Amino acid sequence: MSKTNFAGIFGISVMDRYIFTQLLMPFLFGVGAFSSIVLAIGSLFDLVRQVAEAGLPITVAIEVMALKMPQFVVYSFPMSLLLTGMMTYGKFSSDSEIIAFRSCGVSIYRLILPALILSTIVTGITFFFNELLVPTSSQRATTTLTRALKQDKPTFKKDNIVQPEYKIVERDGKKEQVLVRLFYAEKFDGKTMTGLTILDRSQADKGLSQILNAQSAIWDSDKNTWDFSNGTIYLIAPDASYRNIVTFKHQMLQLPQSPFELAALDNKNPDEMSVGESMDYLDQIQMTGDRKKILSVAVTIQRKLAFPFVCIVFGLIGSAMGIRPQRSGKATSFGVSVLMIFGYYLMMFIFGALGQAEIISPFLAGWLPNFIGLAIGGWLVAQAAK
Repeated sequence: MSKTNFAGIFGISVMDRYIFTQLLMPFLFGVGAFSSIVLAIGSLFDLVRQVAEAGLPITVAIEVMALKMPQFVVYSFPMSLLLTGMMTYGKFSSDSEIIAFRSCGVSIYRLILPALILSTIVTGITFFFNELLVPTSSQRATTTLTRALKQDKPTFKKDNIVQPEYKIVERDGKKEQVLVRLFYAEKFDGKTMTGLTILDRSQADKGLSQILNAQSAIWDSDKNTWDFSNGTIYLIAPDASYRNIVTFKHQMLQLPQSPFELAALDNKNPDEMSVGESMDYLDQIQMTGDRKKILSVAVTIQRKLAFPFVCIVFGLIGSAMGIRPQRSGKATSFGVSVLMIFGYYLMMFIFGALGQAEIISPFLAGWLPNFIGLAIGGWLVAQAAK
Protein backbone atom coordinates (compact mmCIF):
# COMPACT_ATOMS: atom_id res chain seq x y z
CA MET A 1 0.00 0.00 0.00
CA SER A 2 1.43 3.37 -0.94
CA LYS A 3 2.01 6.20 1.48
CA THR A 4 -0.60 8.32 -0.28
CA ASN A 5 -3.27 5.64 0.04
CA PHE A 6 -2.40 5.10 3.70
CA ALA A 7 -2.85 8.82 4.38
CA GLY A 8 -6.13 8.80 2.49
CA ILE A 9 -7.57 6.04 4.67
CA PHE A 10 -7.19 8.26 7.72
CA GLY A 11 -8.47 11.34 5.90
CA ILE A 12 -5.07 13.08 5.97
CA SER A 13 -4.88 15.11 2.80
CA VAL A 14 -1.83 16.80 1.35
CA MET A 15 -3.23 20.13 2.57
CA ASP A 16 -3.62 18.79 6.14
CA ARG A 17 -0.06 17.47 6.20
CA TYR A 18 1.22 20.79 4.92
CA ILE A 19 -0.67 22.81 7.53
CA PHE A 20 0.35 20.47 10.36
CA THR A 21 3.98 20.81 9.29
CA GLN A 22 3.68 24.59 9.33
CA LEU A 23 2.00 24.52 12.78
CA LEU A 24 4.61 22.32 14.45
CA MET A 25 7.64 24.61 14.52
CA PRO A 26 5.83 27.73 15.84
CA PHE A 27 4.25 25.55 18.53
CA LEU A 28 7.62 24.22 19.70
CA PHE A 29 9.04 27.74 19.56
CA GLY A 30 6.13 28.98 21.71
CA VAL A 31 6.54 26.20 24.28
CA GLY A 32 10.22 27.04 24.67
CA ALA A 33 9.72 30.81 24.78
CA PHE A 34 6.73 30.88 27.13
CA SER A 35 8.16 28.18 29.41
CA SER A 36 11.27 30.30 29.82
CA ILE A 37 9.22 33.39 30.64
CA VAL A 38 7.01 31.58 33.16
CA LEU A 39 10.08 29.91 34.68
CA ALA A 40 11.81 33.25 35.15
CA ILE A 41 8.74 34.95 36.64
CA GLY A 42 7.49 32.04 38.70
CA SER A 43 10.65 30.53 40.13
CA LEU A 44 14.05 31.57 38.79
CA PHE A 45 14.27 35.03 40.36
CA ASP A 46 13.14 33.74 43.76
CA LEU A 47 15.59 30.83 43.67
CA VAL A 48 18.48 33.14 42.75
CA ARG A 49 17.56 35.31 45.74
CA GLN A 50 17.46 32.23 47.98
CA VAL A 51 20.92 31.18 46.74
CA ALA A 52 22.37 34.64 47.38
CA GLU A 53 20.64 35.49 50.67
CA ALA A 54 19.69 32.22 52.37
CA GLY A 55 22.60 30.06 51.24
CA LEU A 56 20.49 27.66 49.19
CA PRO A 57 22.82 25.19 47.45
CA ILE A 58 22.92 25.68 43.69
CA THR A 59 22.34 21.95 43.13
CA VAL A 60 19.12 22.16 45.15
CA ALA A 61 18.01 25.25 43.21
CA ILE A 62 18.56 23.39 39.93
CA GLU A 63 16.63 20.37 41.27
CA VAL A 64 13.71 22.58 42.33
CA MET A 65 13.62 24.23 38.89
CA ALA A 66 13.62 20.82 37.21
CA LEU A 67 10.76 19.63 39.44
CA LYS A 68 8.72 22.73 38.66
CA MET A 69 9.33 22.51 34.92
CA PRO A 70 6.25 20.31 34.15
CA GLN A 71 4.01 22.99 35.69
CA PHE A 72 5.63 25.73 33.61
CA VAL A 73 5.35 23.65 30.43
CA VAL A 74 1.63 23.12 31.09
CA TYR A 75 1.13 26.87 31.46
CA SER A 76 2.93 27.41 28.15
CA PHE A 77 0.71 25.06 26.11
CA PRO A 78 -2.32 27.39 25.67
CA MET A 79 -0.06 30.40 25.09
CA SER A 80 1.91 28.49 22.46
CA LEU A 81 -1.24 27.46 20.59
CA LEU A 82 -2.39 31.07 20.47
CA LEU A 83 0.96 32.17 19.08
CA THR A 84 1.06 29.21 16.67
CA GLY A 85 -2.31 30.06 15.14
CA MET A 86 -1.42 33.71 14.71
CA MET A 87 2.02 33.04 13.19
CA THR A 88 1.07 30.13 10.90
CA TYR A 89 -2.18 31.47 9.49
CA GLY A 90 -0.75 34.99 9.48
CA LYS A 91 2.03 33.70 7.22
CA PHE A 92 -0.55 32.01 4.99
CA SER A 93 -2.45 35.28 4.76
CA SER A 94 0.58 37.48 4.02
CA ASP A 95 1.82 35.03 1.35
CA SER A 96 -1.65 34.97 -0.27
CA GLU A 97 -1.95 31.23 0.42
CA ILE A 98 -5.35 31.81 2.02
CA ILE A 99 -6.57 33.23 -1.30
CA ALA A 100 -5.14 30.22 -3.13
CA PHE A 101 -6.85 27.77 -0.76
CA ARG A 102 -10.18 29.54 -1.05
CA SER A 103 -9.95 29.70 -4.84
CA CYS A 104 -9.75 25.89 -4.74
CA GLY A 105 -13.02 25.78 -2.80
CA VAL A 106 -11.49 25.28 0.67
CA SER A 107 -13.54 27.08 3.34
CA ILE A 108 -12.10 28.99 6.27
CA TYR A 109 -13.64 26.40 8.64
CA ARG A 110 -11.80 23.61 6.82
CA LEU A 111 -8.55 25.56 6.89
CA ILE A 112 -8.52 25.96 10.68
CA LEU A 113 -9.52 22.32 11.31
CA PRO A 114 -5.88 21.12 11.59
CA ALA A 115 -5.22 23.80 14.23
CA LEU A 116 -8.26 22.65 16.22
CA ILE A 117 -7.13 19.02 15.99
CA LEU A 118 -3.68 20.00 17.26
CA SER A 119 -5.33 21.99 20.08
CA THR A 120 -7.44 18.97 21.05
CA ILE A 121 -4.34 16.74 21.18
CA VAL A 122 -2.55 19.29 23.38
CA THR A 123 -5.66 19.45 25.60
CA GLY A 124 -5.29 15.72 26.27
CA ILE A 125 -1.57 16.14 26.98
CA THR A 126 -2.39 18.96 29.40
CA PHE A 127 -4.82 16.69 31.28
CA PHE A 128 -2.11 14.04 31.50
CA PHE A 129 0.46 16.52 32.85
CA ASN A 130 -1.97 18.06 35.35
CA GLU A 131 -3.16 14.75 36.75
CA LEU A 132 0.01 12.65 36.82
CA LEU A 133 3.11 14.84 36.64
CA VAL A 134 2.42 18.34 37.98
CA PRO A 135 0.97 17.43 41.44
CA THR A 136 3.81 15.03 42.29
CA SER A 137 6.61 17.23 40.99
CA SER A 138 5.21 20.39 42.62
CA GLN A 139 4.89 18.69 46.02
CA ARG A 140 8.44 17.35 45.76
CA ALA A 141 9.73 20.79 44.78
CA THR A 142 8.05 22.40 47.81
CA THR A 143 9.35 19.70 50.17
CA THR A 144 12.88 19.86 48.75
CA LEU A 145 13.06 23.64 49.03
CA THR A 146 11.60 23.69 52.55
CA ARG A 147 14.05 21.08 53.85
CA ALA A 148 17.01 22.77 52.21
CA LEU A 149 16.14 26.07 53.88
CA LYS A 150 15.50 24.26 57.19
CA GLN A 151 11.98 25.62 57.34
CA ASP A 152 10.29 22.35 58.34
CA LYS A 153 7.02 23.18 60.04
CA PRO A 154 5.14 21.05 62.57
CA THR A 155 2.57 18.80 60.97
CA PHE A 156 0.07 19.02 63.82
CA LYS A 157 -1.38 21.49 66.28
CA LYS A 158 -0.19 21.38 69.87
CA ASP A 159 -2.81 23.54 71.57
CA ASN A 160 -6.59 24.06 71.47
CA ILE A 161 -7.53 21.38 68.97
CA VAL A 162 -11.13 21.73 67.83
CA GLN A 163 -12.59 19.33 65.29
CA PRO A 164 -16.29 19.26 64.35
CA GLU A 165 -17.83 16.30 62.53
CA TYR A 166 -20.90 16.67 60.34
CA LYS A 167 -23.28 14.47 58.43
CA ILE A 168 -25.96 15.09 55.82
CA VAL A 169 -29.57 14.47 56.90
CA GLU A 170 -32.79 14.89 54.98
CA ARG A 171 -35.53 17.02 56.53
CA ASP A 172 -38.77 17.96 54.81
CA GLY A 173 -37.33 16.78 51.50
CA LYS A 174 -34.21 18.95 51.83
CA LYS A 175 -30.67 17.84 52.62
CA GLU A 176 -29.05 19.65 55.53
CA GLN A 177 -25.63 19.47 57.16
CA VAL A 178 -25.82 18.96 60.93
CA LEU A 179 -23.21 18.62 63.66
CA VAL A 180 -22.92 15.08 65.06
CA ARG A 181 -19.78 15.37 67.19
CA LEU A 182 -17.51 18.13 68.51
CA PHE A 183 -14.03 17.19 69.69
CA TYR A 184 -11.82 19.46 71.83
CA ALA A 185 -8.39 18.89 73.39
CA GLU A 186 -6.27 21.42 75.26
CA LYS A 187 -2.84 19.91 74.51
CA PHE A 188 -1.21 17.35 72.22
CA ASP A 189 2.45 16.33 72.47
CA GLY A 190 2.48 13.96 69.51
CA LYS A 191 1.46 10.98 71.62
CA THR A 192 -1.06 11.97 74.31
CA MET A 193 -3.94 14.41 74.23
CA THR A 194 -4.97 16.10 77.48
CA GLY A 195 -7.95 18.12 78.66
CA LEU A 196 -10.50 16.48 76.40
CA THR A 197 -14.18 17.29 75.94
CA ILE A 198 -16.41 15.52 73.41
CA LEU A 199 -20.00 16.51 72.67
CA ASP A 200 -21.94 13.67 71.06
CA ARG A 201 -24.96 14.46 68.87
CA SER A 202 -24.90 11.26 66.82
CA GLN A 203 -28.64 11.04 67.32
CA ALA A 204 -29.08 14.41 65.61
CA ASP A 205 -32.88 14.35 65.79
CA LYS A 206 -32.68 14.01 69.60
CA GLY A 207 -30.07 16.70 70.18
CA LEU A 208 -27.13 16.31 72.55
CA SER A 209 -26.97 12.74 73.84
CA GLN A 210 -23.77 12.68 75.93
CA ILE A 211 -20.76 14.69 77.07
CA LEU A 212 -17.38 13.11 77.74
CA ASN A 213 -14.69 14.81 79.82
CA ALA A 214 -11.32 13.11 80.26
CA GLN A 215 -7.95 14.05 81.67
CA SER A 216 -6.05 12.36 78.83
CA ALA A 217 -6.39 9.98 75.90
CA ILE A 218 -4.01 7.78 73.89
CA TRP A 219 -4.65 6.32 70.44
CA ASP A 220 -4.31 2.55 70.05
CA SER A 221 -3.35 2.22 66.38
CA ASP A 222 -3.55 -1.59 66.44
CA LYS A 223 -7.20 -1.59 67.50
CA ASN A 224 -8.12 1.83 66.03
CA THR A 225 -9.58 2.87 69.39
CA TRP A 226 -9.04 5.61 71.96
CA ASP A 227 -8.00 4.85 75.53
CA PHE A 228 -9.47 7.65 77.68
CA SER A 229 -8.21 8.03 81.25
CA ASN A 230 -9.73 9.60 84.38
CA GLY A 231 -12.93 10.98 83.00
CA THR A 232 -16.67 11.34 83.30
CA ILE A 233 -19.49 10.59 80.86
CA TYR A 234 -22.68 12.61 81.21
CA LEU A 235 -25.65 10.94 79.54
CA ILE A 236 -28.28 13.50 78.46
CA ALA A 237 -32.01 12.77 78.38
CA PRO A 238 -34.24 14.07 75.56
CA ASP A 239 -35.51 16.82 77.90
CA ALA A 240 -31.86 18.03 78.29
CA SER A 241 -31.59 16.76 81.90
CA TYR A 242 -28.80 14.46 83.11
CA ARG A 243 -30.00 10.88 82.76
CA ASN A 244 -26.89 9.31 84.23
CA ILE A 245 -23.30 10.16 85.21
CA VAL A 246 -20.54 7.59 84.83
CA THR A 247 -16.97 8.07 86.03
CA PHE A 248 -14.11 5.90 84.81
CA LYS A 249 -10.38 5.38 85.11
CA HIS A 250 -10.04 3.86 81.63
CA GLN A 251 -12.57 3.82 78.84
CA MET A 252 -12.00 2.43 75.33
CA LEU A 253 -14.00 4.24 72.66
CA GLN A 254 -14.05 4.11 68.88
CA LEU A 255 -13.91 7.48 67.15
CA PRO A 256 -13.55 7.90 63.37
CA GLN A 257 -10.24 9.80 63.45
CA SER A 258 -6.75 9.36 64.87
CA PRO A 259 -5.12 12.15 66.92
CA PHE A 260 -2.92 13.20 64.00
CA GLU A 261 -5.99 13.54 61.78
CA LEU A 262 -7.72 15.61 64.45
CA ALA A 263 -4.67 17.81 65.06
CA ALA A 264 -3.46 18.04 61.48
CA LEU A 265 -2.51 21.51 60.32
CA ASP A 266 -4.38 22.59 57.20
CA ASN A 267 -1.29 23.04 55.01
CA LYS A 268 -2.70 21.39 51.91
CA ASN A 269 -2.52 23.36 48.69
CA PRO A 270 -5.22 22.37 46.16
CA ASP A 271 -3.04 23.77 43.37
CA GLU A 272 -0.58 20.93 44.09
CA MET A 273 -3.22 18.20 43.87
CA SER A 274 -4.81 16.28 41.03
CA VAL A 275 -8.53 16.73 40.41
CA GLY A 276 -9.28 13.47 42.24
CA GLU A 277 -7.19 14.50 45.26
CA SER A 278 -8.85 17.92 45.27
CA MET A 279 -12.30 16.34 45.32
CA ASP A 280 -11.33 14.11 48.24
CA TYR A 281 -9.97 17.18 50.04
CA LEU A 282 -13.24 19.01 49.35
CA ASP A 283 -15.17 16.15 50.99
CA GLN A 284 -12.96 16.48 54.07
CA ILE A 285 -13.33 20.24 54.52
CA GLN A 286 -17.08 20.09 53.89
CA MET A 287 -17.27 18.32 57.26
CA THR A 288 -15.77 21.38 58.94
CA GLY A 289 -18.46 23.74 57.69
CA ASP A 290 -15.83 26.34 56.69
CA ARG A 291 -17.82 27.92 53.87
CA LYS A 292 -15.00 30.17 52.68
CA LYS A 293 -12.55 27.29 52.35
CA ILE A 294 -15.16 25.05 50.71
CA LEU A 295 -15.88 27.64 48.02
CA SER A 296 -12.17 28.26 47.45
CA VAL A 297 -11.47 24.56 46.83
CA ALA A 298 -14.62 24.12 44.72
CA VAL A 299 -13.57 27.01 42.46
CA THR A 300 -10.05 25.57 42.21
CA ILE A 301 -11.45 22.18 41.10
CA GLN A 302 -13.56 23.75 38.36
CA ARG A 303 -10.58 25.81 37.25
CA LYS A 304 -8.47 22.64 37.04
CA LEU A 305 -11.14 20.95 34.92
CA ALA A 306 -11.53 23.97 32.65
CA PHE A 307 -7.86 24.85 32.17
CA PRO A 308 -6.92 22.16 29.59
CA PHE A 309 -9.74 23.35 27.32
CA VAL A 310 -8.08 26.77 27.15
CA CYS A 311 -5.87 25.10 24.54
CA ILE A 312 -8.86 24.76 22.21
CA VAL A 313 -10.01 28.31 22.97
CA PHE A 314 -6.62 29.84 22.24
CA GLY A 315 -6.10 27.61 19.20
CA LEU A 316 -9.40 28.86 17.75
CA ILE A 317 -8.74 32.53 18.52
CA GLY A 318 -5.16 32.44 17.27
CA SER A 319 -6.15 30.79 13.99
CA ALA A 320 -9.04 33.21 13.45
CA MET A 321 -6.85 36.24 14.11
CA GLY A 322 -4.02 34.94 11.96
CA ILE A 323 -6.25 34.20 8.99
CA ARG A 324 -7.38 37.82 8.71
CA PRO A 325 -5.40 39.88 6.15
CA GLN A 326 -2.43 41.45 7.96
CA ARG A 327 1.28 42.10 7.77
CA SER A 328 2.73 41.16 11.13
CA GLY A 329 5.91 39.37 12.11
CA LYS A 330 6.84 37.10 14.98
CA ALA A 331 7.45 39.98 17.37
CA THR A 332 3.99 41.47 16.79
CA SER A 333 2.29 38.09 17.10
CA PHE A 334 4.22 37.38 20.29
CA GLY A 335 3.23 40.75 21.79
CA VAL A 336 -0.47 40.34 20.90
CA SER A 337 -0.38 36.82 22.37
CA VAL A 338 1.01 38.12 25.67
CA LEU A 339 -1.73 40.78 25.87
CA MET A 340 -4.50 38.27 25.16
CA ILE A 341 -3.08 35.81 27.69
CA PHE A 342 -2.98 38.58 30.28
CA GLY A 343 -6.63 39.37 29.52
CA TYR A 344 -7.63 35.73 29.90
CA TYR A 345 -5.89 35.31 33.26
CA LEU A 346 -7.41 38.60 34.43
CA MET A 347 -10.87 37.19 33.62
CA MET A 348 -9.98 33.96 35.39
CA PHE A 349 -8.94 35.89 38.51
CA ILE A 350 -12.07 38.09 38.50
CA PHE A 351 -14.51 35.21 37.97
CA GLY A 352 -12.66 33.13 40.59
CA ALA A 353 -13.11 35.95 43.11
CA LEU A 354 -16.82 36.20 42.21
CA GLY A 355 -17.17 32.45 42.74
CA GLN A 356 -15.53 32.60 46.17
CA ALA A 357 -17.83 35.50 47.07
CA GLU A 358 -20.85 33.30 46.07
CA ILE A 359 -21.92 35.83 43.44
CA ILE A 360 -21.65 33.10 40.79
CA SER A 361 -21.39 29.33 41.12
CA PRO A 362 -17.99 27.58 41.25
CA PHE A 363 -18.80 26.01 37.87
CA LEU A 364 -19.27 29.38 36.21
CA ALA A 365 -16.23 30.77 38.02
CA GLY A 366 -14.07 28.09 36.41
CA TRP A 367 -15.67 27.86 32.98
CA LEU A 368 -16.90 31.38 32.08
CA PRO A 369 -13.49 32.52 30.72
CA ASN A 370 -13.57 29.53 28.35
CA PHE A 371 -17.15 30.22 27.27
CA ILE A 372 -16.33 33.87 26.59
CA GLY A 373 -13.18 32.87 24.70
CA LEU A 374 -15.12 30.37 22.55
CA ALA A 375 -17.72 33.03 21.74
CA ILE A 376 -15.02 35.50 20.70
CA GLY A 377 -13.20 32.84 18.66
CA GLY A 378 -16.41 31.75 16.92
CA TRP A 379 -17.25 35.35 16.06
CA LEU A 380 -13.75 35.96 14.65
CA VAL A 381 -13.96 32.82 12.49
CA ALA A 382 -17.40 33.85 11.21
CA GLN A 383 -16.07 37.29 10.32
CA ALA A 384 -13.05 35.80 8.55
CA ALA A 385 -15.29 33.45 6.57
CA LYS A 386 -17.35 36.29 5.11
